[in-house]
Amino acid sequence: MTTAESAPELPELPEPPRAAGDFDLGALLAERGAERYELHTRHLNHQLPRMLHTIGFDKAYERAEGAHFWDADGNDHLDMLAGFGVMGLGRHHPVVRRALHDVLDASLADLTRFDCPPLPGLLAEKLLTHSPHLDRVFFGNSGTEAVETALKFARYATGRPRVLYCAHAFHGLTTGSLSVNGESGFRDGFAPLLPDTAVPLGDMDALESELAKGDVAALIVEPIQGKGVHAAPPGYLRAAQELLHRHRALLIADEVQTGLGRTGDFYAYQHEDGVEPDLVCVAKALSGGYVPVGATLGKDWIFRKVYSSMDRVLVHSASFGGNAQAMAAGLAVLSVMENEQIVAHARVTGELLRSRLAALVDTYELLADVRGRGLMIGIEFGRPRSLKLSGRWAMLQAARKGLFAQMVVVPLLQKHRILTQVSGDHLEVIKLIPPLIIGEREVDRFVDAFTAVMDDAHEGGLVWEFGRTLVKQAVANR
Repeated sequence: MTTAESAPELPELPEPPRAAGDFDLGALLAERGAERYELHTRHLNHQLPRMLHTIGFDKAYERAEGAHFWDADGNDHLDMLAGFGVMGLGRHHPVVRRALHDVLDASLADLTRFDCPPLPGLLAEKLLTHSPHLDRVFFGNSGTEAVETALKFARYATGRPRVLYCAHAFHGLTTGSLSVNGESGFRDGFAPLLPDTAVPLGDMDALESELAKGDVAALIVEPIQGKGVHAAPPGYLRAAQELLHRHRALLIADEVQTGLGRTGDFYAYQHEDGVEPDLVCVAKALSGGYVPVGATLGKDWIFRKVYSSMDRVLVHSASFGGNAQAMAAGLAVLSVMENEQIVAHARVTGELLRSRLAALVDTYELLADVRGRGLMIGIEFGRPRSLKLSGRWAMLQAARKGLFAQMVVVPLLQKHRILTQVSGDHLEVIKLIPPLIIGEREVDRFVDAFTAVMDDAHEGGLVWEFGRTLVKQAVANR
């Protein structure tokens, strides 16, 4: 038997010299990068390049840093989308980059499956400090996996089959999370799904009516819905939690997009006193924008029920869950958030951006509302009062609801080099979810650009020319 004294030293793993024929990523990108749209058309989702060509979003971005990226011509673009919330710290934060270099250089014995590596435990410990009423964490690879875990755990822990969700909710696109997706456009054609039931956000009577049937395991809710940027009404989450617990059901908070500082608190449910969800789903920003990671946080008794014996030790697992790269990225992200006071910064910067945009509502008749918390802001457009603008608005609405919001998003990118998104299909809402590191300079740039686009829209300028193109496209797609 080999003793500790006679054990061989760990071999050093120097970087091997590149030989002729070795894989060279830089050379591959230099040779084939210009084919990006053709490759997607031929081998991936062929509708994506078609859509990007139609609205003029068919750019070739070459590099990125922080809240900015640069196209092939060297033009700087402001990112107000953050990869749908993944880039909470912006792109290529140096602390996260260094952590990933460190974990790769460490040559860890990762994913042996039959040991307890330290990094998952350390990340779980750190995450739980931000929700002290919770006790344990399961690591997966995405937001939809975090939701799937919560659905399974809630059903098993309560012994009940049905989970309630809110109308217009978005919780993911795998089959379980799709069952609690409140938008028919995502669900159509994928039935049969799980036997879950929608209730209106904020409607306590509807919630109580479903709970009275006795088969509800949980309610899953986004404290602020990504689709349309609608916050739960004040007091709703706490009242729903109390009602759920009276009926021995659980509250699941989906913080995949709203969590980790996005709304100006670490979690969005923390804006309301006394709310302590039984299960919390996080992902997106925890990755640092590099390595996919999802996490489901929960109470001890729920985990003990699911993993009730050694026979059930692998009853729920993920092949890449807890991998060293993802855990290192997550630990680095939480360290940056603490050291750079990211949550407080998001709260202050978000209020500056929201208030400056809200001040424009009385100036522009096409601008109906500005709402949100922290750096999750919705800009809603509505029917104008004047006869000329009202006629143009009606033309767009007849072709397809949501076209005006798209008319604003396109010149923001094409003319002002600012990337944004329409908040959902058939919605006249733009959602702003920029990296949490943006500051006053980025706020000024966005507000100035948005003001210019709105001026053009109210003066009947080029925005409406593009609107006619969108109308033709919408009619052709019917």
